[in-house]
Amino acid sequence: MSYFAVQSDDPGHPEHPGRAERQYVLGQELRVSILTSAEETEGRHDVTDSFMPAGAATPLHLHTRYEERLWVVSGALTVWVGKERTTLRSGDFCTIPLHTPHAIKAEGEGARALNISSPAGFAELIARAGTPLRLATGDTELDAELFGAVAEELGDVVLGPPGTTPADLPDGPALP
Repeated sequence: MSYFAVQSDDPGHPEHPGRAERQYVLGQELRVSILTSAEETEGRHDVTDSFMPAGAATPLHLHTRYEERLWVVSGALTVWVGKERTTLRSGDFCTIPLHTPHAIKAEGEGARALNISSPAGFAELIARAGTPLRLATGDTELDAELFGAVAEELGDVVLGPPGTTPADLPDGPALP
């Protein structure tokens, strides 16, 4: 099954067709449903439900305006946060502090996770730089130029392409 397919007939489920205006893709690497936005929390936080297919990875990056928290719903994610590398599985949680270089890679069959940013920030990046799910196809690619411009405006700093880790930074920390 394509990961673009709707997963539920439950109208309260974040992937129900009625929530199409809050669903996005970043190329083939990430599918995101915005569950709670900055506008709904007076900017305190936002919450997204994300799916990364097996092998998909984020660029090495850091956030200057918000902390990121990940709670894995299913599957497994390898997460590099500063000097630490860990594999998160269903039910595991991790916090990524401000100004901390990090990268995330989906393992096995891919992974679904809730992402909480506080104050809010990640959902805006997705809404402004992603492709609405209803317009996505199996050939949809990430608009890297748009993504980079929006990320920079929102205080995100890309430090390296997907596949790089904090240990790859000059004078970077060595991973265990």
